[in-house]
Amino acid sequence: MSAADPTTPPATGATPGRIAVSGIVGTGHHGVFDFERERGQRFVVDVVCHLDLDAAATSDDVADTVDYGSLAAAVKADIEGEPLNLIEALAARIASTCLSDPRVGSVDVTVHKPGAPMPVETSDVSVTLTRSRL
Repeated sequence: MSAADPTTPPATGATPGRIAVSGIVGTGHHGVFDFERERGQRFVVDVVCHLDLDAAATSDDVADTVDYGSLAAAVKADIEGEPLNLIEALAARIASTCLSDPRVGSVDVTVHKPGAPMPVETSDVSVTLTRSRL
């Protein structure tokens, strides 16, 4: 039943859903300073993939969804890949990886750099970006 007409069932169709994987850890050599690139440091990434989960919910088959173990491994490979200056660029790289699965309509990526060299002590520095399939 719909709210507009209690005798009419709600419309069916794709229901947006999310797969979130938080705290993916890897050692990367990203940063603007030479010492960051030489010794590397810990990066922590959170991803939220937005996609239709109806097929997987119905079939109960991992083939019908994004395998979050494979997703986490791909994100870790991005963290540990070619060095970049900025975590903004790393977040964009990871977003592209997530969007390489055609089921993912959009993705939110947060890259944490807890050891960012700064003149003021902080517990974390992070950037978050959202990318959508065109």
